[in-house]
Order: sequence, then C-alpha cells, then structure tokens
Amino acid sequence: MDSKLTIRLNADVIERAKKYSLEQKTSLSKLIETYLDGISKPKEEELDHTHISPLVKSLMGAAGPLPEDYDYKKEYREYLEKKYQ
Repeated sequence: MDSKLTIRLNADVIERAKKYSLEQKTSLSKLIETYLDGISKPKEEELDHTHISPLVKSLMGAAGPLPEDYDYKKEYREYLEKKYQ
C-alpha cells in the first residue's frame, strides 16, 4: 500500500534529483523508495540474498590453498594465450 510523505529538501538537491530520475527513466518517488528500502532493511534480510548453498560450501577450498604470491591475472592471461595460439 502506497502512502504519501511530505519532506523538505534543499531546492538544488530537488532539481538535481529530478534530472537524475529523468536520466534513469524512473520517478523521483521510486528512487527515494528504493533508497529508503535499501538503508532500512534489517541485517538478517541483507544476509538472506547472499546465501551460499551447501554445494558451494562443500567445494570451497577443494583445490587446496593457493600460494601467497599466486597471480590469477597472470594465470588467466597464460591460459588465454595458450588457448588462442
């Protein structure tokens, strides 16, 4: 259920927000609602959407520990170079 809310803001902030909402192709009300929803969610709700499945948990560390000097970017680059030779 939607309810009306009246707030007082600086006129410059309102104009910038209106411009931003037009660029985003959404209403200013929706932007504010999304923002307030995001900052007011209980911590438990935030954690729910980052749930790690039991399968993924069981695979964590399956390859063993990586060396401290492991460079994944270098490894990936070498993999791509070999693949596209």
